Amino acid sequence: MDALEGLHRQYRDQVAFFVVYIKEAHPEDGWVLGRNRRAEVRVSDPTTDERRAEVAQTCAVRMRINMPVLVDGIDNAVASAYGGWPDRLYLIGRDGRIAFQGGEGPFGFKPGELERALQGVARDAFPLRR
Repeated sequence: MDALEGLHRQYRDQVAFFVVYIKEAHPEDGWVLGRNRRAEVRVSDPTTDERRAEVAQTCAVRMRINMPVLVDGIDNAVASAYGGWPDRLYLIGRDGRIAFQGGEGPFGFKPGELERALQGVARDAFPLRR
């Protein structure tokens, strides 16, 4: 996340950055990670949009995410459409087309590849910040 935050700081005047919180990858009623236990992170898989939004807010605070966080609905429509589970990086051009699609996380989550895409795409293809 630190590398992604660095890209956000570097390119935020040219590109709108968002984190999309999707289905919980390591809920208490699923695949629990030892590092989550050590960090005292215990999250049940949300069953409502409201609960998922609460969990996303807690995640953003604990991980010190400074980018806007959007929340996928409980129907997981965004994660399904973009193949984003458990995590993935995208660059969407101003035309709405995918300019870069990173590999599937966690091993395909490579902010350096996104940075190369940011450098290689023409400035007018970047979605502008409001």
